[in-house]
Amino acid sequence: MRLRRGFREHVGGPLVAMTVTLLVLALLGGVMVLLEPGKPPLSAPVSSVSGTGARSVSPGAFGSGTLGPWQDLAKRISSDDDIQDALMFNGVFMFGDSIAVQDGAALEELLRNRTGDSIAVHDWSGQPTSAAVDALEDWERRFGLPSRIVMAVGSNDIFDPSAFAAQVERAMHIAGPSRTVYWVNVHVDRDRQPADVRAADQANSAWINQQLGQAAVRHPNLRIIDWAEYLATQPGGPAKYLRDGIHTSEPFGRNARNELIVGVLAGSR
Repeated sequence: MRLRRGFREHVGGPLVAMTVTLLVLALLGGVMVLLEPGKPPLSAPVSSVSGTGARSVSPGAFGSGTLGPWQDLAKRISSDDDIQDALMFNGVFMFGDSIAVQDGAALEELLRNRTGDSIAVHDWSGQPTSAAVDALEDWERRFGLPSRIVMAVGSNDIFDPSAFAAQVERAMHIAGPSRTVYWVNVHVDRDRQPADVRAADQANSAWINQQLGQAAVRHPNLRIIDWAEYLATQPGGPAKYLRDGIHTSEPFGRNARNELIVGVLAGSR
């Protein structure tokens, strides 16, 4: 009995200690996996509708995620000479986001061929309406403004639609009552995101468009270019016009959106 007990004390103790050590290491390993930075859940929403921003591990206050850094994304901004040229010949100023960056060259060519108008653009992927209105304010201060201004922004405001209405008011104040502002409304339904995020995208897009409609009632010189209604009324819905639920397919969706914008501008001549 004394020998057996001694054996247990001599061997059993180290075995228990080794087992406890292995369990502790396993638990620590699990914690390290859970806390490893830079690996959010696969269902985390993309942080900007340009599709190139960082991911967010939370749905944000409005369910669509949060707007990530956009300042280093693709942009198309006219030179000072082109801006002054558009102003001199009473052309068009346009402020857009990633959809405009993608479609802008074709839009400029279509407008020039259809109406002869020159256009100066400030198109920047990922930018929210507040940044576009900042650019509008800057151009007004530095160059002045033509009689027609196109605002093709709002898609990136799905992350905080509550801030959109104030930015529309800013834009209308800067433009003044003697100029016409043409605003392209939004459709966002990111088809690669989970169902709850897509539902939030749709609700936030509708909220943005509602605020834009209310602003048009207050401002007779605000005209809405109804991209959202166009998509909703097409046979089969928006699928063939959009490659990801936001950006236009090429050339089909791009041509349709550009025709809608230029058609309205041509009718204003």
